[in-house]
Amino acid sequence: MTKVAKPLILVTNDDGVTAPGIRCLIRIMNSLGDVVVVAPDSPQSGMGHAITIHDTLRCEPSQQDAGPQTEYACSGTPVDCVKLAVHEILDRTPDLIVSGINHGSNASVNVIYSGTMSAAVEGAMQKVPSIGFSLLDYSWEADFTAAEPFIKQIAESVLAKGLPAGVCLNVNIPKANGTPYAGVKVCRQTMGHWEEDFDRRLDPTGKPYYWMRGHFVDSDGGDDSDIWALNHHYLSVVPIQFDLTAHHSLAAVHGVLGV
Repeated sequence: MTKVAKPLILVTNDDGVTAPGIRCLIRIMNSLGDVVVVAPDSPQSGMGHAITIHDTLRCEPSQQDAGPQTEYACSGTPVDCVKLAVHEILDRTPDLIVSGINHGSNASVNVIYSGTMSAAVEGAMQKVPSIGFSLLDYSWEADFTAAEPFIKQIAESVLAKGLPAGVCLNVNIPKANGTPYAGVKVCRQTMGHWEEDFDRRLDPTGKPYYWMRGHFVDSDGGDDSDIWALNHHYLSVVPIQFDLTAHHSLAAVHGVLGV
């Protein structure tokens, strides 16, 4: 009898290969298939879809625990990790790419800056079903326990049924508060923005430096958005695409330009 190969699952993140979130995600994925980890060797949060083009990339074996997975630590960004894995490290195209579990929210416009979600978007560009997972808890001691069954269920469903071409999933998970999650809600991205300013300080030589700070403003108010879902203790699932064309505006722009 021919032995059926297990699904090949690539795991990455932006918090670094040692982060508790990715260690949890690896453990969950080990129950679903053969796992290969290619993740940054240091934190890469907020890198978006950055790639390394002016420096060398290094990718070394880096087994962090006794699990069955194969692990590599990469000197580059999350997107570098996916590209290296797909084109150099793996011996076949993965059946699923998962990124996370991020320590902190990637809901609403945060998705634009997120290294976690950019890895998933890159997976979609490589024509692989891909999911980014984020927990709304920035603590290194964050508790992922309540989210684990949902993460497994979502990954199993995508492995079984796939995703539309060019689409990945942005999954955000409320911080555990001791009560059961309300469920999973497929929704749209909230229209929000960050109101930012900079804390200007002086170093010992008198030269200025800056810390960026700000707060998120939900200017949406809809009850079908990811922020609404998270505020009501649902896991939010937003389909994301890498085609940034504003298709609904093509006719209007034709009119503006007169062409």
